[in-house]
Amino acid sequence: MHAALGLALLAGGRRLGRRSFLVAALSPAAALAWAVAHAGGIVDGDVIHASQTWVPALHLSLDLRIDGFSLLLVLLVTGIGLLVQLYASQYFAAGRAGLHRLAGLLLVFTAAMLGVVTAANLLALYVAWELTSVTSYLLIGWTDEDPKARASALQALLTTGAGGLAMLGGFVLIGQSAGTYDLAALAARPPTGTTVSVGLVLVLVGAFTKSAQFPFSAWLPGAMVAPTPVSAFLHSATMVKAGVYLIARLAPVFADQGIWRPLVLSVGLVTMLTGGWRALRQHDLKRILAFGTVSQLGFLVVLFGVGTPEATEAGVVLLLAHALFKACLFLVVGVIDHQAHTRDIRALGRYGPGWLGPKVVAVAAGASMAGIPLLFGFVAKESAYDAFAHGGVTGSGVVLAGLVAGSVLTFAYTGRLLLGAFVPTRPGSAPASGAVAPIEPPPAPALAFWAPAALLGTLTLVLGLVPGLASGLVSSAADSLDPGVHPVHLALWHGVGRPLVLSGLTLALGALLVAGRVAVARVQSRVPHPVDGDAAYLGLVRGLNRVADRVTGFVQPGSLPVYTGVILLTAVVVPGFALLRSPFPDLPPLATGPGDWAAAGLLIVGGVAATVVRERMAAVLCLGAVGYGMALVFVLQGAPDLALTQVCIDTLGAVVFVLVLRHLPKRFNERPTVIGRTARLVISALVGVFVFVFIVVAVGVRVEPPVSTAFIDRALTEGGGRNVVNVVIVDIRGFDTMGEITVLAVAAIGVYSLARLSRREGRELRSFAPLRGPSSKPQDQR
Repeated sequence: MHAALGLALLAGGRRLGRRSFLVAALSPAAALAWAVAHAGGIVDGDVIHASQTWVPALHLSLDLRIDGFSLLLVLLVTGIGLLVQLYASQYFAAGRAGLHRLAGLLLVFTAAMLGVVTAANLLALYVAWELTSVTSYLLIGWTDEDPKARASALQALLTTGAGGLAMLGGFVLIGQSAGTYDLAALAARPPTGTTVSVGLVLVLVGAFTKSAQFPFSAWLPGAMVAPTPVSAFLHSATMVKAGVYLIARLAPVFADQGIWRPLVLSVGLVTMLTGGWRALRQHDLKRILAFGTVSQLGFLVVLFGVGTPEATEAGVVLLLAHALFKACLFLVVGVIDHQAHTRDIRALGRYGPGWLGPKVVAVAAGASMAGIPLLFGFVAKESAYDAFAHGGVTGSGVVLAGLVAGSVLTFAYTGRLLLGAFVPTRPGSAPASGAVAPIEPPPAPALAFWAPAALLGTLTLVLGLVPGLASGLVSSAADSLDPGVHPVHLALWHGVGRPLVLSGLTLALGALLVAGRVAVARVQSRVPHPVDGDAAYLGLVRGLNRVADRVTGFVQPGSLPVYTGVILLTAVVVPGFALLRSPFPDLPPLATGPGDWAAAGLLIVGGVAATVVRERMAAVLCLGAVGYGMALVFVLQGAPDLALTQVCIDTLGAVVFVLVLRHLPKRFNERPTVIGRTARLVISALVGVFVFVFIVVAVGVRVEPPVSTAFIDRALTEGGGRNVVNVVIVDIRGFDTMGEITVLAVAAIGVYSLARLSRREGRELRSFAPLRGPSSKPQDQR
């Protein structure tokens, strides 16, 4: 439904303008209503299945499955997607062009994301995963006239696309080792071994790139060039959560295998700390939120990746809390940017009385992000501390210390965000270069503009005061990931214990960082960031371009023999390895009579002679002999139509060659070097042997009857013809024939155009000949 409506808006929604967002909101609204209607049964343990045959011959199908965790993601994707569509209808100017495309792309992306969180097998998940990468590229680069938007979109696509390819390799290794790609079957009977460990590392690389984990996190801050509705949707509840979702699905099954837990914990902690530290260096509100999102994603990766029931429960709570407060903050920042025309915290701070509502909403969401009591973010942070406070996994103390440090940074950059947005800059402070400092307070936004943010802020406040409202949903989601999770009972107060002490320590240290933010900024200015993700990305791209230039210069030097050799070697080497591992079947009968031997002899003699003769005309005649030999083979195999066609083609080809060869030297003047002749001989021998072996193996391992048998049986009854070849060409493979005719027609038009252009240029050159001057006249006469 989402994809259909999205494509319809892309194709025909131009006249709707920003009303396109209201039309687009119908689809997530309907999906949200469906999810809410089925939520009760799913929370009680029901699972909804759906399946559609995809590739029957390969036993592939598109299987969808909605359990408790999928339901949570569906509610977030559709709920926040609905609010973003309504918000976008107020965010953009009425006359702005291309809004129907943005609304349609948001819907297509929503469909892809729903496919990720409901896919029941790895291959279906991968298809939806790649669709999110492609659509996010289009969304980030929607303002295609902006070079920064194009560059950021490409960076996101290359990063997540490369990770997706690695993930596909991991899926194949795991699926082949397990004998199934079904997620439920993998959870029931997880495979083991070195191959599986390699596959898991590849899958984690894909998840890390999608969820902006170190060292792949540079693309997410760069994506802030996208319009705020896009940022709010992609970076709160959808795209960046795809990697977290995948880790959450696989961790309870594979966390104890090989390198999984050390890799996930180290990457998650480094991401959380570096993201929080870099957020303190930003002056753009959206970039503060972007690096804060990177930090929170590292937090989620740690919780879900460790694979224990307690951490899984905490991860579900934090995922829900993060989606609510981060989407809310993005929407409020969009309101500020829209009204004040700047996001620079050094140029903000003065507002009129009509801004009280957005301020309260932002403070509530920010307090939840900082983990202040009475808000849902506090409940999530307490659950996270409790998951590691009692040990359970190796290095729990180190992980807990890292989470506390990351949460301190979260409190600090939340203070930077709220103070920078709503507290006036001290006198004498200059705005950033290029920023617009509003002389007067910006106009107050309409209620309809900030109402979606207010709804999200209200939810995070209500769930903080009465967290038990989310207990059933959280418990169902956690149980669907790890059946070892005990029933969840969320509460605001669990008594005095280690988690509460750590929360108090986090708040105290965070408050110290906010109070000493000037000293912190001074320290940060003296301590450069050890790793610049953008510089690393640009260096990698430049390096790849240099390697590509060198490889292209080697394999494409402008020589047709080299081109042919590279193509043939690739065609031989890649499938050749598979042939070497295949059992060699018995040889089929190679010849059944003297006619077969005669045809084979004509083909061999003609082919060899064409390579050794030195006269061009003789080579053409030898090639013609090869063609007539093939016609003889067709006659012997009972295909006179094909034989006649082959004879016609070879005869016509010979005529064309003769007409062309009149303008070329009689003999081949260029003699290849010894190395060149040796290379050609080796490549030719490899191709010949490979084709022979391939045909023998293909015939010997056939398990299904050839399709030609069905052609013969159906030619008369369904095609109405006794000539099977004609029926195949005209009826059974009519579209193929039409395609071939189209290709030939296009080629003929191209040749005709080139020939006509060549004659015209020749006439023009001759018409300019008198202008060469007297000095050229004797030379022209000669």
